[in-house]
Amino acid sequence: MSAHCQLTGAQPRFGKTVSHSHRRSSRRFDPNVQRKRYWLPSEGRYVRLRLSAKGIKTVDAIGVERAVARIRARGGRV
Repeated sequence: MSAHCQLTGAQPRFGKTVSHSHRRSSRRFDPNVQRKRYWLPSEGRYVRLRLSAKGIKTVDAIGVERAVARIRARGGRV
C-alpha cells in the first residue's frame, strides 16, 4: 500500500472520469504522500515517515513526539 499516510490513514479513493460524450471510465485519486525525515529527540534518532500533505501540517502543529505516539497507537511501525 504505497499511497498511504501513516498518520491520517489517507489512502487512494476511486471514481470515474467522465468525457464530453459522457462515457465513463475508472480512475484513482491518490493522496499527496511524501517521505519526510524528522528528528525524534526521545529516542535520539531520525525517523522517516510517509505522510500526506495534511499529515505534514499535523506534525508541524502537534509535534513529532505526539505524531509518532498516534502512529504507534494505530498499530504502525516507526
